[in-house]
This record gives sequence, structure tokens and C-alpha cells, in this order.
Amino acid sequence: MSATAPTTFSPKSRTPFDPSNPATEASSRSSTIVDPEDRRREEQDEDVNSEFEHEAYGPAAGEKPVDPFEVTMGPDDPDNPKSWSRPYRWYITMLSAVLVLNATFASSAPEGIIPDLMQQFSFGQEVAVLTIALFVAGYCVGPLIWGPLSEQIGRKPVFLISFFVYTGFQVGCALSQNTASILIFRFLGGTFAAAPLANSGAVMSDVWDADTRGKALALFTLAPFAGPTLGPTVSGFMAVAGVSWRWVFWLLTFFAGACLIVTFFTLPETFVPVILVKRAQKLRKETGDDRYWAPLERSTMSTGQRIRHILGRPFVVLAREPMLIAITLYMSFIYGCIYLLFEAYPIVFTEGHHFNQGITGLTFLPIFIGAALGVAAYLVFFNRRYERAMAAFAPHPVPPEYRLELCLWASPMFALSFFWFGWTSYPSVSYWAPLLAGVPLGMSIIFLFLGLFNYVIDAYLFVAASALSSMTVVRSLFGAGFPLFATQMFDTLNPRWASTLLGCIAVVLGPIPFVLRAYGHHLRKNSKYAPTGDQPTRPPARDAEKGAQAV
Repeated sequence: MSATAPTTFSPKSRTPFDPSNPATEASSRSSTIVDPEDRRREEQDEDVNSEFEHEAYGPAAGEKPVDPFEVTMGPDDPDNPKSWSRPYRWYITMLSAVLVLNATFASSAPEGIIPDLMQQFSFGQEVAVLTIALFVAGYCVGPLIWGPLSEQIGRKPVFLISFFVYTGFQVGCALSQNTASILIFRFLGGTFAAAPLANSGAVMSDVWDADTRGKALALFTLAPFAGPTLGPTVSGFMAVAGVSWRWVFWLLTFFAGACLIVTFFTLPETFVPVILVKRAQKLRKETGDDRYWAPLERSTMSTGQRIRHILGRPFVVLAREPMLIAITLYMSFIYGCIYLLFEAYPIVFTEGHHFNQGITGLTFLPIFIGAALGVAAYLVFFNRRYERAMAAFAPHPVPPEYRLELCLWASPMFALSFFWFGWTSYPSVSYWAPLLAGVPLGMSIIFLFLGLFNYVIDAYLFVAASALSSMTVVRSLFGAGFPLFATQMFDTLNPRWASTLLGCIAVVLGPIPFVLRAYGHHLRKNSKYAPTGDQPTRPPARDAEKGAQAV
């Protein structure tokens, strides 16, 4: 273990400032250690990517530490998460996915017991829907807390704190005696359950390099869609079996508690700045020399300044980026439609085809099957094409627009799925017809989320975390809001015209990936936050043939 070994995975540059060296001047702008004059210059600097870049990783490859006592980490260091064994990193990936599955499973679990809740608490359908909507509304608040907090105290403490409290709120739901208590506990449960949604993706970034991260993220993306589709199935069959509705929440309690225990014993800390802080603390204790320090410990920002900086940054980026606004609107509509289906499917299959609650829960499985097929298609076909593009563009990065190829297929598929579902929803038509519409729907959702998420990450780089945070908050607002009017819309318009309306909106939003694919590089050149505008948009001439095959 070296206290001064340079690292190669740092996204930031922190050499001592030398006014005669332009390179060190640029690197000093992203330094955590700056004097007031440097900070004033930084605030006036137009290079906002340096301002928003992640802090506290230490010197980049080939750079020297600020002083001999700065604690750093080399690429082959055993404490470096990217150097851990692949099976161990895949275990961390799967555990992170299970934590997300837990949260999203809990979001939709009350769907199967809504009639029991209405009977127990004597409230109407609109209030019953709030048991789902308020949980998802908690996703709007949670990421604003758990994301910034994980960058101060680490990923693992945030998971442990949030899941401990989240487990307690599930007990509160199970023991609720009135409407107010169950609604409050559901909202608070969603707020604390949002920790994996905010931080599991960051764990992927901590442990995987760029080459493998796409595959890990593709498998990981299944979790947010598996949970909502499995929740109604499990709770529906529990209701049909005559089990008390309270046991659905006890099941969620046991699930959350098991995840808490497994996380406590098996999930390591993966955030490098926090690992460096622990290393510095250990060195100070072992050597008795208090001069050892980690970059995160030298931050000059006060807690209040840091909170305002981190909480405000996502919305500043969103407000100033038209292409990010378009992507967020499209993805939020898609996410809202997912939760809208929890009210639409019972109208079509329970009222129209007279399925019981358990069988109606099974009708959500084709969506999950389609999502799984989408992940398989991505790994087998699209990801290989992207790898060929990487080889063609080397040593330059592949333009972000190449991430959108699968969206060009998924955009029309998503709209057509709603027309298919709506116009086969007649009770006189076999239930297999609307049921199978879930397969292309699930596949298109996975394609769109994978393509657009990766596009945002590749396009915005250092402010990608802020861009994704703002997208998560807006997306959750749509997810919480859509179920509130779904029943009225499908009852008033009937399933045919209600689905047609959704399909038409999807058609209107559908050109967004096509526009970004064609003109995204022009938009990035004029963007204040996308540092990728000057990258080549075509492979070098020597790889032109290979690049053409990859397009």
C-alpha cells in the first residue's frame, strides 16, 4: 500500500497550480483545494465541466500528488474496486440489482390487494391508487438526498441507513390502522427505498471500466422493470389465496430485512474517495503522523455550500440543455406509462375478461419477458456493433449518437404496442391478443432506456450524474402522477381510445431519438455542458470500412 502511488482511473486532474503551465491551470480549476482567488476565477470560467467534475479522486495518471502525504491509489491497488476479481464484481452487480428489485417490487405490490384495502379502510379507488403513487413520489425526494450523501459518507453506509429505516416503514404499513398512516408510511418508504435507484448505478461505475460497464448495465436494467411486473403477480395470488393484506407488507418487510443483512455482511465500500479517507485514517493511526490526508478531507466547501451545489446542479443543467429536456420528457412519459398500466390492465383483464386478481397479476409478465428479450438482443447484437465502432474510432471515443441505434427500432415499436393493446382489448377478442402486446412493449422500453441513458452519459461526461439525477426526479413525478388519472381516462374513453391517445403521444415524441441521431453532434457543439462536441463524428479513414459496418 503506497501513500503516493498515482491512479489512472481518476476523472479529474489535481496537479499543483503553475501559472506558466496552461495544462496545470486547467487542472487547477477542477481541484478541491483552491484559494479564494482561484475560486473566483473558477466561477468566471466558462468550462463548467471542470467546475462540475467529480471531486476527491487524487492525481490522474502521470501526475504527481500535491505533497508526499497525499494518499492515492494505483490502478492495480488491491483496494481499487476495478481491480477486484470479476466474479466478485459480478456479485456486487447482482446484489445492487436485487436492491433495486426490492424497491420497485414494493412500489407495485399493493396493486393485488387494492380491493382488500378499500374494504378495510373504506376509501375509494382514487385513494387506493395513492398507495402506489405516493411510494413512487418518494422516488422524487430520495435521489436528492441519497446521491449527494453517498459522495460524502460512501455507498455502503447510505444503503444500510436507508434500508434499515425502509424496513421499519414496511412494518408500519403492515400494522396500519387507518388511511393516513398507511399513506404516510408508503410515501416515506418510497423515499428511503430510492437509495438503490440513486446509488446502484454509481456502484456500477465504481467497479466496472467502460468496456464492461455496458454489459453490466444491460443486465442491471432488468431490475427496475422486473419489480413492478412481479409485484402485482405476488400480491394478486396472495389475495386470491385468502391471505390478509397485511401479509403483503410483512413479505416486503422480510425482503427488505434480508437485503439489509446481506448488504451489511457482503457489500464492500466501492466509492474511491471514501476508501482513500479510510486509508488516510489508517495511516495516521499506524504511523502517528497526522500529515497524511485524503483529497475528500481537504474540501473547502462548507456543508451548506456543498448541499446547494449538488442539489441545485441537476436542475441548472436540465434547464439549460434543450436536448436533455427532450430526452427527459420522452423517458418520463415512458416511465409514467409503465405505472399507468397498473390501472389499465385490471380494467381490460379483470373487468373485460373476468380474470381474478392472481391471474391479472400474471398479465404483467409479458412485459418482463419482452424486457429480458431486449437485454439479450442488446448483448448479442447491438453491443457487438458498438464494440466494432469502438475499434474503428480508436483512439478517439465513439460519438454518443451511436448509442441511439437501438432507439431507432424501439421508438416506433413503443407506439405500436399501445395501438396493439388498445384495439385488441375488446372482451370479444381473445385475451392473448392484448396480452402479447406486452412483449414488444417491454422490449421497446428496455431499448429506449438503455440507449438514452448511455447517450446522456456519453454526451455529458462530467455532469452526467447531475443530468441523470434531474431525469430521475422528473421521471418519478410522471410515474407518481399517471396512475392518478389512469382509471378515469380508461373508463371515460374506454381502453381502445385511451390506448390510442397514449400511442399518439408516443408518435409525437418518437422522433426525438431520430433527431438526436442526425443532429446531436451539432447540438453538442453548441452545448455548454457537453464536452464532446469536438470529437470526430466519423471513423478515421484507415478504419472507414470497419466503421461503416458498425453504423
